[in-house]
Amino acid sequence: MESRGVTPGPYRATKLWNEVTTSFRAGMPLRKHRQHFKKYGNCFTAGEAVDWLYDLLRNNSNFGPEVTRQQTIQLLRKFLKNHVIEDIKGRWGSENVDDNNQLFRFPATSPLKTLPQRHPELRKNNIENFSKDKDSVFKLRNLSRRTPKKHGLHLSQENAEKIKHEIIKEDQENAVDNRELSQEDVEEVWRYVTLIYLQTILGVPSLEEVINPKQVIPQYIMYNMANTSKRGVVTLQNKSDDLPHWVLSAMKCLANWPRSNDMNNPTYIGFERDVFRTIADYFLDLPEPLLTFEYYELFVNILGLLQPHLERVAIDALQLCCLLLPPPNRRKLQLLMRMISRISQNVDMPKLHDAMGTRSLMIHTFSRCVLCCAEEVDLDELLAARLVSFLMDHHQEVLQVPSYLQTAVEKHLDYLKKGHIENPGDGLFAPLPTYSYCKQISAQEFDEQKVSTSQAAIAELLENIIKNKSLPLKEKRKKLKQFQKEYPLIYQQKFPTTESEAALFGDKPTIKQPMLILRKPKFRSLRY
Repeated sequence: MESRGVTPGPYRATKLWNEVTTSFRAGMPLRKHRQHFKKYGNCFTAGEAVDWLYDLLRNNSNFGPEVTRQQTIQLLRKFLKNHVIEDIKGRWGSENVDDNNQLFRFPATSPLKTLPQRHPELRKNNIENFSKDKDSVFKLRNLSRRTPKKHGLHLSQENAEKIKHEIIKEDQENAVDNRELSQEDVEEVWRYVTLIYLQTILGVPSLEEVINPKQVIPQYIMYNMANTSKRGVVTLQNKSDDLPHWVLSAMKCLANWPRSNDMNNPTYIGFERDVFRTIADYFLDLPEPLLTFEYYELFVNILGLLQPHLERVAIDALQLCCLLLPPPNRRKLQLLMRMISRISQNVDMPKLHDAMGTRSLMIHTFSRCVLCCAEEVDLDELLAARLVSFLMDHHQEVLQVPSYLQTAVEKHLDYLKKGHIENPGDGLFAPLPTYSYCKQISAQEFDEQKVSTSQAAIAELLENIIKNKSLPLKEKRKKLKQFQKEYPLIYQQKFPTTESEAALFGDKPTIKQPMLILRKPKFRSLRY
């Protein structure tokens, strides 16, 4: 069952909770069960619920295939705690659920959570105050020159070029001294341009529901853009904000395993597990997640872009959002993602957990130190796991510096200096990223295309075996026999008769004619 699509906006985690609980109540099969010599109707076992929920979550684009069975059990425990389910005696409120045959049922009351409502007057005041602040900040001194007309969110490329030529022509006719911009003006341009790009990439009419513009600190954006190493990692001027030396050493040890394991390091059995536990303890003890509490809603809303046909949009959106982070947080996130990505791809790394794969262990261990809410949210763990999984696969693109943002800001500052625009709201002159989307198809069409593509690839493999002239005849016969055993239908399409198969090797058909033909004897009459 796929996601119905939770729209971007505030309290998205609560909306996802309501979506999952609604799907669970509507789709979970109910039947009669016997327990302790007594029959119970319209109920299900905990194991059956785990199976159904596990399949639901893995096929939901908001959570994805990285969801583990243990995480599903944790969600079922939260269902019992929040009275989404109850045991057959009507008890709920605890988290006493395991993957077993314990019986549960749905209560008669609604399990949906109510969305908090902000007072309309407060919301209106916040918007008005921000608008006034923005106007006062962007209103530059002694700007008397006529500004280009505003057309919606940003100017079209054609209009922008037209205005640009008009401005150049006007500059040639009337040379005007550049205005001096304050540091505050520069910082507000960075804030404005970043938010405009983010709003456009996400395709939402406004960002006010998921982020307060006043929370965006332009100094962080400017620092993260300008202070990077050759590998793109943020460098810190204040070393006290950096990772401790022993943590950095431990991370390098595991990231470069086994090359970094020189003779100076102990090599006892379980050494790598102890190093990993040391790193995990440090990150789990941080006072807040690396993506910060205040940006929780923003990142949770981007989680709904994490679909195959929206992958480029998600990367660009996360790229901008990660620029908003305090530089120490961004540096720790970069180093952590690089480490866990390398560890999960390292085939030489010994097992770090007895029952869990390396990739699942990385996601399960570090998800909550990357993303979580200041207040307890029931889907925190699943949402964080989905995001960390995506960051592991795309961290190099997500955490690199976007060059187009620097270009857009420089052009805005130039136009502000020359007085061509009075404030950034008059239009973006740098082109915005453009996206092309794939057409969404049904699950049946996807399965059909998957089968046809696979069959075409297998048929191509058969052709390669047939046309391989360097392959000895005996080896070719052996491979074809093996192919015929594995893919009889495709083999039959290529060789519908024994004659066609024999023609390949230039010999007689494999099915020989009978050597002895028995004819029916002719009975003669006994009469002469």
